[in-house]
Amino acid sequence: MGQEGRRVGGGRFLLSKMLGSGSFGQIYIAKDSEQGDRDVALKLEVKDTKHPQLIYEAKLLKLLQGSPGVAEIFYFGFEEDFAVMAMELMGPSLEDVFNLCKRKLSLKSTLMLADQLLLRIEHFHNRHYIHRDIKPDNFLIGRGQKSNLVYIIDFGLAKKYRNPETLVHGPYRENKNLTGTARYASLNAHLGIEQSRRDDLEAIGFVLLYFLKGSLP
Repeated sequence: MGQEGRRVGGGRFLLSKMLGSGSFGQIYIAKDSEQGDRDVALKLEVKDTKHPQLIYEAKLLKLLQGSPGVAEIFYFGFEEDFAVMAMELMGPSLEDVFNLCKRKLSLKSTLMLADQLLLRIEHFHNRHYIHRDIKPDNFLIGRGQKSNLVYIIDFGLAKKYRNPETLVHGPYRENKNLTGTARYASLNAHLGIEQSRRDDLEAIGFVLLYFLKGSLP
């Protein structure tokens, strides 16, 4: 059931329009009264969900704050029935843009996107995490003056791959379940090998091939 018209975050945010919903909960456009009723994106996650991800995503967003292509986070807290996170509102996903472009991008456009995608994942890796769910839906275009900026989103499956203090890499493991989206996942991910930085990079390669060719092999 939609929550439009409800106030959350101690009355700070007014939910105005649902953008999507799923097993995780719901995402809305909301008005932020502390920013002159500025539009923000607000995620609600059902509090008793079996595998909560929002608190983890908020932690990673806070860790990555200040870098280009990472949404600003404004609030995280709990209501009686939901965990709540408010963040910068972004535009369409690269999948949406791809469909608007009749499902094929030029070589120039693909290379321009490649530059930004690689910079986003490099910064992510430099903070000792791998994303593990690289796909066009998890990159969004900015709005207004940031419409030339690509954002990386959805950190619910991200994982620390090395010790931040010693920089010692996690151990090699096999027989792992596939994590992420199968069509863009690396060969090693499909083979059950523990994912690392190379798997995010391979997935970006598949995304770029998809944009350039219009489909995957």
